[in-house]
Amino acid sequence: MTDFTADPDCPFCLIVAGTIGARTVYEDDHALSFLDLTAWQRGHTLVIPKRHTPNLLTGPSLLADIAPAIEATARLLVDRLGADGLNLVSSAGEAAGQTVHHLHVHLVPRYADRPGLAHLVEPQEVSAAELDAVHAQITGSR
Repeated sequence: MTDFTADPDCPFCLIVAGTIGARTVYEDDHALSFLDLTAWQRGHTLVIPKRHTPNLLTGPSLLADIAPAIEATARLLVDRLGADGLNLVSSAGEAAGQTVHHLHVHLVPRYADRPGLAHLVEPQEVSAAELDAVHAQITGSR
């Protein structure tokens, strides 16, 4: 496992450590991408650094470290899911809506039948079966 600084109370650090399971879409030495359990759109994926930092404004600057994973994951989502576009969102601080205080970037595939920002954030609990189907489509696994 890659060496990383962790916060034992952070759910994303626990995912990196393998303590909590996730449907991994992409991984490299610095970052991990996995499907969001409360998806805004089909294929909504989070990209996180393996090292803990609270957000873009606090703690060590890790955005450059995860930039290659953001780009690789975005291309994978659009290519494999047939998305017509993609939104990239990161919130810094509670006032911005951040609920997990570990830097993360939302990659939200967008589809022509639900275009525009008005249809961006429509969170829905996603069933395990649907997450498994999307994961298989993205990763090519069964």
